[in-house]
Order: sequence, then structure tokens, then C-alpha cells
Amino acid sequence: MFQKKKKIIKCSYDREHLTPVIRCSICNGEQVAGFKDIRSGKFQDVMLIRSEKDLQEFKDRYDLSGNIPKEY
Repeated sequence: MFQKKKKIIKCSYDREHLTPVIRCSICNGEQVAGFKDIRSGKFQDVMLIRSEKDLQEFKDRYDLSGNIPKEY
């Protein structure tokens, strides 16, 4: 009936070499949040985004604000 609140663990990332990106699938609409290496272009996925709540959790965990660019 009553759920415990999830405690959000703050994480960090290399802001100099990585940029936050949401990778979206064209065919089924699946969204994955992660970081893209600026130099090599490799994508490292962090979490699956199913709702606005998941996106806000990703932003809170990595101390992000504003819009995160989407990549198709």
C-alpha cells in the first residue's frame, strides 16, 4: 500500500569528454538515456526511459538541467 521513496544516488561523469544523450528507436519508440563520447562517438547506455519520471530520475542522478538532445 505504501511504497518507500527511492533514494537517488548522485553520480558523476566526465563532463569534458562525455555529453548526455537520449537515444530513441524509430520503429518502436524505445528510449535509452546515456552518454556519448565526444571524441569517438561511442554511446554508453545508463538507463531505460519509460516515462517522464524515469527521465527526471536520470537528470537528478547526474545533476543535469534543461533539455537533453535526442538521437535517432
